[in-house]
Amino acid sequence: MTEKATFSMGCFWGPDEYFSDLPGVISTSVGYAGGTTEHPTYDDIGDHTETIDIEFDPSVITYQKLLDAFVREHDPTYKAKTQYKSIIFYHTDEQKKAAEKILTEIQGNTSRPVVTELHPAGVFTKAEEYHQKYLRKNRGAVC
Repeated sequence: MTEKATFSMGCFWGPDEYFSDLPGVISTSVGYAGGTTEHPTYDDIGDHTETIDIEFDPSVITYQKLLDAFVREHDPTYKAKTQYKSIIFYHTDEQKKAAEKILTEIQGNTSRPVVTELHPAGVFTKAEEYHQKYLRKNRGAVC
């Protein structure tokens, strides 16, 4: 049985590349979440944030390990515009508790405010096909 993890952490191309390579990650999709705009697209993202949706096998990689990677792979104290915000979208109460714990730990280890938001997972709209695995298809591209 697989589970989902959903994170926003800046441009979605880099996280897609990184999380895709982790053992236990079954699949990743990039898209838009957290907003109210119907049918967001890259050209009309509205109030959504670029997001990565991860399907993983919890017997191989734990949600905690994915959270650790989330923290390691971006700066949770960097305040970005809505499109690139730092957000953890939780799917279960256990994910929420783990996210609250790690955010508290991060705040305890930095003098800067942690701006990562925590929200229940809602609608995830998959981005256009050309965004999926973008860095693999376009070697040398950067976020």
